[in-house]
Amino acid sequence: METTISAPLSKALHDSTMVAHEQAENASFITRLMSGLGTVDGLVALLRQSLPVYEALEEACRGVGSDPRLTPILDPRLDRAGALKADLAAHAAQGRSCSLVVPTVEAYVDELHASASDPAALIGHHYVRYLGDLSGGQIIKTMVRRHYGVEEGLTFYEFEIDKPKVYKDGYRAALDSLPLTDRDRESALAAATRAFDLNHQIFLDLEAAGVR
Repeated sequence: METTISAPLSKALHDSTMVAHEQAENASFITRLMSGLGTVDGLVALLRQSLPVYEALEEACRGVGSDPRLTPILDPRLDRAGALKADLAAHAAQGRSCSLVVPTVEAYVDELHASASDPAALIGHHYVRYLGDLSGGQIIKTMVRRHYGVEEGLTFYEFEIDKPKVYKDGYRAALDSLPLTDRDRESALAAATRAFDLNHQIFLDLEAAGVR
């Protein structure tokens, strides 16, 4: 069995983050939202936490310039900050808004700003956020529509990508071809695990704040 040291980067990222990934997706806040036991206000709160995270991630990625360790996976079609702003505005027009930003969001933003000087770490953050949006994010959109009847304010989960599976396969192939040193790989893997941990903590913070 391949280890994370010798495995292709896409497999190493998947395998090394498996436990952190499962912890995040099984947090009470997100399972309640997905099962129909939450509220649309909970969705809005989640979108509100996501905005500063994506703004920081996309700013950091733009600052990398032409570094070959990251640019092969960058794609403006993945950017989410603009969609998040539009979604929050759409919900606000329906009387649903959220001013709460939980403490972990600030820690997440700080980490992304620090990663601006480490393109290898940004690989891990980029992988967790965008590949997750193209996968689990689509499930969230479906469940929210089914349980809460929401049709507007969901463009965060919509991409100008015709065949998401084909795109994800290409993304993984690009990951596996990145010119990384062993230290770069370690940085990418550590950042990916950290990203899942931070997302998990955001869910816990929302739960502790009484958001449903």
